Amino acid sequence: MQNILTVVWDFDPTFIDIGGLDIRWYGLMWAIAILAANWFVSNFCRREGLPASVSESAFLWIVLGTFVGARVGHCVFYEPEVYLPEPWRIITDIRDGGMASHGATIGIMLGIWIFVRRNKLPYVWGLDRIAIVAPLSGAIIRMGNLFNSEIIGRVTDLPWGFKFVRHEISEARHAGLPDPTVAEMPLRHPTQIYEALCYLATFAILAWLYYRRDAGRRCPGLLFGVAMIGIFFTRFLIEFVKIPQEAFEEGMTLDMGQWLSMPFILFGIVMIAWSLRRKPVVDIDAVAENARRQLAAKDNNGNKHGKRGK
Repeated sequence: MQNILTVVWDFDPTFIDIGGLDIRWYGLMWAIAILAANWFVSNFCRREGLPASVSESAFLWIVLGTFVGARVGHCVFYEPEVYLPEPWRIITDIRDGGMASHGATIGIMLGIWIFVRRNKLPYVWGLDRIAIVAPLSGAIIRMGNLFNSEIIGRVTDLPWGFKFVRHEISEARHAGLPDPTVAEMPLRHPTQIYEALCYLATFAILAWLYYRRDAGRRCPGLLFGVAMIGIFFTRFLIEFVKIPQEAFEEGMTLDMGQWLSMPFILFGIVMIAWSLRRKPVVDIDAVAENARRQLAAKDNNGNKHGKRGK
């Protein structure tokens, strides 16, 4: 008799099919994650008196950095033998999948750097604000992985295990074996849910620090450090119960995801120590005033050029 907590997971990853073009739940989760991040960043800017143009600029550069970093990160970290000889396939094969959270983090950090330079804001200001929404977005995207029946866990005897039907059938067919019955399928750790729950807990802590403790102003760098540890230490631990993502990871004591997580964990520790030791205070009023002056200067220049053109 099957345990009441056991889940037989046979979810169709296609959300809708339009004329042969399928839109997947995974893509929908990415869209929701981006919209959620944009809403929060806009809220931070309004709360701190920054112009709407600041949040619009942040949205552009952070989204661009996320997608480019995630895609390039996967191709370089996990399949370099495929993509480095033919780098154009990074773009042409994008529908085949392959996005890496470590690459996305690097891309976001680069996008933030461009954003703050263009808007005359401190780099740590941008890092702290995006750090709040990063774990929330990560949790939403992990649900997309669940809908795809990917990034699944090892076999378990715990009562809440999942039977990933589509994965087991795909593996059997790849090995030239007949399709297994549900009864024959092993229970596996739902690692996507593990990660999503841990990321949500990290998001709740960061939101509390920002909204209730004013950590973004009082201790710049603290939010980013907490996010790095909350996201990547979670990733490091859960990798122990995941199946390898690529063949080369078989037999490794620590897989690629764990090796890539360690620098971010260390960086998070350094940021927290730096923040708590120095406790520099960012003058948000001065930052907001500077942004308003920059916007006004752009408007004035635009008006002058418009008059000359007429």
